[in-house]
Amino acid sequence: MSDDWGPVHGWHRAVNERDTDEARRVAAPGIVLGGPKGTAAGVDVFVEWITRSGIRLVPVAWHPVDGRRVVVEQDATWPGNPAVPPDAPPVRTATLFTVDGGRVAAALRYDEGAEAALRAARDQP
Repeated sequence: MSDDWGPVHGWHRAVNERDTDEARRVAAPGIVLGGPKGTAAGVDVFVEWITRSGIRLVPVAWHPVDGRRVVVEQDATWPGNPAVPPDAPPVRTATLFTVDGGRVAAALRYDEGAEAALRAARDQP
């Protein structure tokens, strides 16, 4: 176990810059992605999501759970998404990340906030 959150920083970089090469570097082959629209797995799913979603996630607080999991509070915006008004304020979300073997193995987003993500972490082994 490690408290090196470099892969999580890389995950944010990949998402925010729509960098598919970085996404493939930081994501475990079976990465699990979860959020308000459900759960899916795989690097190709992650790459497709970052190119399609238009989401930008700016980390604002980090809450380590243990040596392999961290909850990151983020301000989410969707610049360029025609369904979101350009002057819409950021939405605070939280993502529970699991790092395994130097890669992000899971990124589970909780729009209910950090407490929900931390509760989920406590409920997982």
